[in-house]
Amino acid sequence: MGGVADVRPCLSSSVRAAALADPTRRAILARPAEGDATVSELAEPFSISLPAISRHLKVLEQAGLLTRSRSAQWRSSSLQAEPLREATAWMERYRRFWDDNFTRLDAHLRRIQEQERKP
Repeated sequence: MGGVADVRPCLSSSVRAAALADPTRRAILARPAEGDATVSELAEPFSISLPAISRHLKVLEQAGLLTRSRSAQWRSSSLQAEPLREATAWMERYRRFWDDNFTRLDAHLRRIQEQERKP
């Protein structure tokens, strides 16, 4: 049973990463960071249909990055900061990894260029 618990955080991270991979979804998340918003308010800056925005919202909701609530005829969306923090922390590890690798690659390429300049 321990294996299932070990896989679940990885799956959540994968779902969140996939949700955040889309530039429209990242832009949608910026609006609820300022406060709750309706679907129409979220759709306003985009030239895509309301059903398309709703599909993006569903993906964000399934990733745990957004919650949607209904009050009478209004349905608002709220940013969920904790899963976004977790995703950011996960991505930060890889950013450091790639930064370190690019730094080493840069140093290696400089050594090669210096060797080529020597007669």
